[in-house]
Formats: sequence, structure tokens, C-alpha cells
Amino acid sequence: MTIWQALVLGIIQGLTEFIPISSTAHLTLAGRWMGLISPEHPEQWTAFIAVIQLGTLLAVIAYFLTDIIKIISGFVSGNLALVAKKSTRDDTRIASKLGWLIIIGSIPVGVFGLAFRHVIEGSLTKNLWVIASSMAGVALLLTLAEIVASRKREMDQLKVSDALVVGFSQVLALIPGSSRSGSTITGGLFSGLTREAAARFSFLLSIPAVAASGLLELPKALKSVSAPVPELIVATLASAIVGYFSIAFLLRYLQRHTTFVFVGYRIVLGGVLFYLLAAQRLAR
Repeated sequence: MTIWQALVLGIIQGLTEFIPISSTAHLTLAGRWMGLISPEHPEQWTAFIAVIQLGTLLAVIAYFLTDIIKIISGFVSGNLALVAKKSTRDDTRIASKLGWLIIIGSIPVGVFGLAFRHVIEGSLTKNLWVIASSMAGVALLLTLAEIVASRKREMDQLKVSDALVVGFSQVLALIPGSSRSGSTITGGLFSGLTREAAARFSFLLSIPAVAASGLLELPKALKSVSAPVPELIVATLASAIVGYFSIAFLLRYLQRHTTFVFVGYRIVLGGVLFYLLAAQRLAR
């Protein structure tokens, strides 16, 4: 892997991690085109993706830093007050509840991620048939969510059931092509959240999962011949910078628009992949 390849991959990660079109699908397509994915050691590519996702994790933390500080502060003070049987302010209770909802929503992907770790790291999840199917499948789910969901509730109206629905939706993101943001935003819409609230909770919920997977795969990626440390740093920094602006764009966009443009893109890309694979113009 060259520095320029790492830069391109970092930009792709930053552009596609938060927009619901699947960063893993685009990185895998780019990696195959560049000849960087080893059929004998597909786990190296999984490790590389997990580590450069730490860049987009930095983007989320930077963008939502004020919210994160409020959540942590409210979580600590709110639960201490609960133990001491003292009253708390409304904003403290809301922040404390949101902290608990993020924890609850992170449990499903943690359990499934560890249970199926070897499958996730294997060649099946680099299979283009799987990616094409996931691109189309989540597009249909997102379309259904846009049509039937009420989209009335905001972040301060989140419930435990919402956290579980969005949390289990995040499990879909373990399948390449699904998209973490696409899956969780879909779950949020089905729960009755507004598009912006669904995206905000989706991004906050990504923090524990991305941090855990990135740190877990970091030692493996550092030992990987195909991803030397300088290239990892370049890709991670690029994904952080581009990811920050992607978050800002999507949240503004969802205030006034539906997700149908992303649905259309997913269907087109999935359809093209299906055609190329069926015509044997692209190796699976």
C-alpha cells in the first residue's frame, strides 16, 4: 500500500461512513481494484478498515464534543444523585438517560460482533455477492421506513425500546454493504424518530462500537505487511477530516430532505454489482 492509496482509502472512509451508502462496501471495492485484499489473509483487510474507522470515530467525537461532555457529566451526576436519593434537573436526567440508552443500544453489536468475529474477519464478508445483496436489502428497508414511519419524536423523547431497535439494527452493519449509519438510521425511523434525531443517535451509538472494534484490531493491523504504520496514520487522519464534514452535511441535509437519494444510489450500485458478477466481468 502506498501513501496515495492510503489517502484515497481514508477519503472514501470519511465520505461513506456517515452517509448511508456503506463505507465497507466502497472500501472493499476500492481495495480489490487496488489489489490490496489478500485472498489468503482477508482478516488483514478487516483489521485495516477497523483501524481507519478510528479516524471517523475522532470525527464523531469532535463534532459532538459538547453533547458528549453533557452526556458524561449528566450520566455521572444523575446516577450519583439517584444513589444518594437526591433530585436532579431535567437536563441532567435527559443526559443521564441518553447515556444509559447508548450503553443499552451498544450491547447487541458487542455480543454479535464477538460471537461471529471469525466470520466477520473471513472471506465471506469480502464477497461481492454479499455486498451487492446488502446494498439492495438495506435500501428496501430504508425505503419502507421512509414510507411507514411517523418521524415525530426527537432525541429527548428516546425510550429503551428505541435503543434496542436501533442497537439490533446496528448488528446488520456487521454484514458488509449494509452500512452502519444506513442500518441504524433505518431503525431510528421505524421507531418514530425524525430523520435528524435518528442520524444523531446513530452517530452517538457508533462511538462505543467503532472504538471497541478499532482498538481490538489495532495490534493486528500494525503487524500487517499490507498496512504499514505511516499509511495507517495517513488513512486515519484523512477519514477524520473528511468524516467531520460528512457529518455536518448529512445532518443539515436530513433537516429538509428524505433519504431517497441514498436509496437510489444503493440500488444502482447494487444492481451494477449484480450485473457484473452475473456476467462474470467481476470476480466475486
